[in-house]
Amino acid sequence: MADHFLITCEHGDNRIPSRYRHLFLGSEALLSSPRGYDPGALTMARGLAGALTASLHFSTISRLLIDLNRSIGHRRLYSEATRNAPAETRRAIMQRYYLPYRRQAEAAIAELVAHGHRAIHISSHSFTPELDGEVRNADIGLLYDPARIGEVALCRRWQAALIARTPELRVRRNYPYTGKSDGFTSYLRRRFPAECYIGIELEINQKHVFAHGRHWRDLRKSVPTAFGQAITNFDRAG
Repeated sequence: MADHFLITCEHGDNRIPSRYRHLFLGSEALLSSPRGYDPGALTMARGLAGALTASLHFSTISRLLIDLNRSIGHRRLYSEATRNAPAETRRAIMQRYYLPYRRQAEAAIAELVAHGHRAIHISSHSFTPELDGEVRNADIGLLYDPARIGEVALCRRWQAALIARTPELRVRRNYPYTGKSDGFTSYLRRRFPAECYIGIELEINQKHVFAHGRHWRDLRKSVPTAFGQAITNFDRAG
């Protein structure tokens, strides 16, 4: 069973299609904030896909239109700008943006599994340095399901490789969120057994994105390089 890689980015930009812009009048500042998208996540996703020769699936639709990383029925699937829109409008948004994105990525994984491969999926995200007055105490987060042995082992190896390359950065596992929280990887774990699918959410502290310059460029190289080291001779226990 050969490993194949797939990179996704659910919150790549803050675009609102013209037909729905009336729902966001007066919310332009919110769209440009981290609530509208994950700054740096798509850039990192592209870097990972290039380094790993992986397929890349991404969206540039704002999470405030519909959150592609939430399950149907989740209270934050729609934002305050869209949850009170007519039911027909919400259904149209789901049919046009949410379902095609999720189905395409899931189908790509299903095809790999059907051909006897194991899919290793990295979902690229970023997080705000501070939330509700609390400073997030991490530079990089790796989120996984502690019950999936393969995910645990790979995240430990990736963490060790990152610390070896960038000892000045704090790399934490299942922080600032838990890997079992609602998300695309959590959904996919229910669809594919552990021996066929490994799903990891990568979280980058946005303070590094906003720093720009050489520091951000170096981090964009270090993260894929460290993953390449982690996957070499990776224990295939799943």
